[in-house]
Amino acid sequence: MDLGIKGKTAIVCAGSKGLGYGCAEALAQAGVNLVINARSEGPLEEAAAKLRAFGVEVTAVAADITSEAGQAAVLKAAGKADILVNNAGGPPPGMWSDWDRDDFIVALDANMLTPIAMMKACLPAMMDQGWGRVVNITSQSVKSPIPVLGLSNAARAGLTGYVGGTARQVAPSGVTINNLQPGIHATDRAVSLDGGVAKQQGISMDEAKAARCETIPARRYGTAAEFGAMCAFLCSEHAGFIVGQNILLDGGAVNSTM
Repeated sequence: MDLGIKGKTAIVCAGSKGLGYGCAEALAQAGVNLVINARSEGPLEEAAAKLRAFGVEVTAVAADITSEAGQAAVLKAAGKADILVNNAGGPPPGMWSDWDRDDFIVALDANMLTPIAMMKACLPAMMDQGWGRVVNITSQSVKSPIPVLGLSNAARAGLTGYVGGTARQVAPSGVTINNLQPGIHATDRAVSLDGGVAKQQGISMDEAKAARCETIPARRYGTAAEFGAMCAFLCSEHAGFIVGQNILLDGGAVNSTM
């Protein structure tokens, strides 16, 4: 399918690996020029080189997207962005008794306030031109809270509430904002979570992964490519009537009719 977005420019935050890279790769395959961001320059440049093989322009900006300076550098490199994919690593797991105010501030800054700041910076130009796409990578925990991920539950739910109202305000200008809610995918995040379970329960990583797969009706972890394909579709010309939605990519793990 021709997504109709060849030649457009996209910002993909945390785009050097994992789900962010999956989104960047799918957009590159659709002919979209990219500005990708990550903190570590080495992996970022490696990702940029792979993405350029699709024949698109790729600018790599090594910066902390949760900082004002990092946001400014990415926005300057992009100029006028047609597409924005917000993404940032999730907070560490723990128990409710582990976290204090500072922990919540860090989580909110990374997973709620940063994507809001990026949207506020990009939306005016999108609205002026009458076309734009924003995809926020959140989590299945927004629909089904995960007890050990309380920091993520709180921050991503807050972003979801913000998007619910904002998406409907910008839609008349041809701009859509939607959220993708990943379940477990085969990324570094899954390795980290499985490692925590393995350590806590005194089992191997393979055993931890197998036990988690049993909780997923698809009986496997998702792939970054699958995730990226959905992201690219939401950024396409064909998705203009999808507004303010929260789309689960979780292999059926969340048992809900809505």
